Amino acid sequence: MKDVIVALDFENKAKALSFLDLFKDEKPFVKIGMELFYSEGPDIVREIKARGHKIFLDLKLHDIPNTVKSAMSVLKGLDVDMTNLHAGGGSEMMKAALEGLTREDGTRPLLIAVTQLTSTSEELMHNDLLIEKPLKEVVMHYAKTAKESGLDGVVCSPLEAGEVHAACGKNFLTVTPGVRFADGEKGDQVRVTTPARARELGSDYIVMGRPITRAEDPVKAFRRAVSEFSGK
Repeated sequence: MKDVIVALDFENKAKALSFLDLFKDEKPFVKIGMELFYSEGPDIVREIKARGHKIFLDLKLHDIPNTVKSAMSVLKGLDVDMTNLHAGGGSEMMKAALEGLTREDGTRPLLIAVTQLTSTSEELMHNDLLIEKPLKEVVMHYAKTAKESGLDGVVCSPLEAGEVHAACGKNFLTVTPGVRFADGEKGDQVRVTTPARARELGSDYIVMGRPITRAEDPVKAFRRAVSEFSGK
C-alpha cells in the first residue's frame, strides 16, 4: 500500500516526459496536477499512463454536485488510478462525484478528498476563511464526512495521518503532501515532515515534488524517498 507519489509540477509535456525519461529501472507513481493538465489536456494523462505509470490526477474539484458528477463522468475514461476533490464541497457533492466516477462495470479510480491544504495555517484558516474551529478538528470532521460519503481516503498533512486513521479506520487512505527531506527546504508548505516521520505517523502515500524534481539527481532523490518512507 505505501508508496511515494512524484508530483509532475511541470509547465509542459516536454519537461514532464524529459523528467520521466531519467527513470530507466523504475516507473514512479506520479501526480498530474492543474499546471500540466491545463497546459496539455487529457492526452498527457493517456501518454504517461501508456508508459506504465500509475497516475494520481490532482484537480481538486469543488462545485455544485451536478457539475462535479458530470466532470467525474468524463475523467473516469482516462484510466487514472486516483483522483480528488475538496471535502469542503460537502457530502452531497462527494456522493455525486462517486456516482459520476463509477464505470458501468462498477470499477472506478480511488477517490480522495482534500481536507485542508498543507499550506494552510491555523491563523490563515481563522482570519481568511473565517473557520473558527481548531485546524485539527476541522480536518477530522472533513475526513469523517468523506468516509461517510463513501470516499476512499483524504489528502491531509502527514502530521494528521495517524489521527485520521484513528477516526476513520486503518483502511481509510491518507495521502500526504508536505513531505521534505530533513536537509531540505520546506518551501511554501506549513505542516510538513520527513518521509521517515510520515511513515511513523501512518501516511499511506506521500507526495513529493520539488525535493525530487528539482534535485541534482532526481533518480537518486526518488530512491532516497522510497528508502526512507519504506524504512528499508
